[in-house]
Amino acid sequence: MVECVGRTTVVFDKTLTEYDFGPHHPMSPLRVDLTMRLVEELGLLDTGLEIVPAPMADLELIATVHSESLIEAVQRVGTTRGAIDPAHGLGTDDNPVFMDMHHASAHVVGASVEAFRQVWSGESIHSANIAGGLHHAMPDRASGFCIYNDVAVGIQWLLDQGAERVAYVDVDAHHGDGVEKIFWDDPRVLTISLHETGQMLFPGTGFPTDLGGEGAQGSAVNVALPPGTADAGWLRAFHAVVPPLLREFNPEVLVTQHGCDSHMEDPLTHLMLSVDGQRVAYEALHDLAHELTEGKWVATGGGGYSVSSVVPRAWSHLLGILSGSPIDPETVTPTSWREYVASVTAEQVPFRMTDGRVPAYRDWRDGYDPEAWLDRAIHATRTEVFPLHGIDPFP
Repeated sequence: MVECVGRTTVVFDKTLTEYDFGPHHPMSPLRVDLTMRLVEELGLLDTGLEIVPAPMADLELIATVHSESLIEAVQRVGTTRGAIDPAHGLGTDDNPVFMDMHHASAHVVGASVEAFRQVWSGESIHSANIAGGLHHAMPDRASGFCIYNDVAVGIQWLLDQGAERVAYVDVDAHHGDGVEKIFWDDPRVLTISLHETGQMLFPGTGFPTDLGGEGAQGSAVNVALPPGTADAGWLRAFHAVVPPLLREFNPEVLVTQHGCDSHMEDPLTHLMLSVDGQRVAYEALHDLAHELTEGKWVATGGGGYSVSSVVPRAWSHLLGILSGSPIDPETVTPTSWREYVASVTAEQVPFRMTDGRVPAYRDWRDGYDPEAWLDRAIHATRTEVFPLHGIDPFP
């Protein structure tokens, strides 16, 4: 892994856990709390990672991406118990209304934009908001546990500051449809999403032929992975698609979304990655940021519904890599942290920061197997997208 030189930050405030759909919703804010507790007990805050305050986004900032009608609806329903607005995706099973919904959602946006500001201003070389990554929210409606699209607001903020090339890589198990939609017609933003195929999983989109709007063909990239894809297949797909496109696009800033619901224990998806495979992916993105953007890297959280056993370990690895102090996979999870998890969840969590896997993959240049669903998926994406960037799709 490339050595980090420069300040690295995580934008965090305990009140970010107020983004809370209720005790029975899969997207529990406890995962953010458990992550930050684990980060602290592992000593990352003493070895290069600095917490900076999370500001609140104002209406004008949110409106750079979202419609006035959505913002008004979120404000309105969040003041009345039992209020719903299905036209704006509010009050559904995915997005149940909670009190002060606008305040909590605006806080997540403000935290992410602060991470973007940290990096663009040069105050930090890398910055993260693990409470962010709400990539499904659309301009005029909430979707898929996401009220406002903090990532898209952050990218738009970069463009408004003068950025000309922003690359967004989404490794969540679900297609990053909201971010893609918002920048569909903007060739300044390259969106790459690696996700379980929409044939099997929400939101049912993100296929190789989805390439971006007129004048921006090739700016949207989708790798639709078969269910059951594990470390070796996922890393094969990643390395066959992401590095060549990023190198050709040559972004000024790399933005990444790190939903860890690709894990084999996640209850909502069908991918089979380990924490070890996810960690290796984070290292690859870190190295690409240093290779291509002089280290300018903004990282967000995202999905992840194995709340205690997977999310805190995965995102602690992410923040360790971000800070330049990567966590040895054999590190024992602190006893006090395990005891705290047991006290609030009655669950036993892993004893180590590893799942015991040693991720490896077969390079795409070593051959394509047309009988394998995974290889057909990779081939389809390369065939559709690479020529639009002047890259030979064939190894």
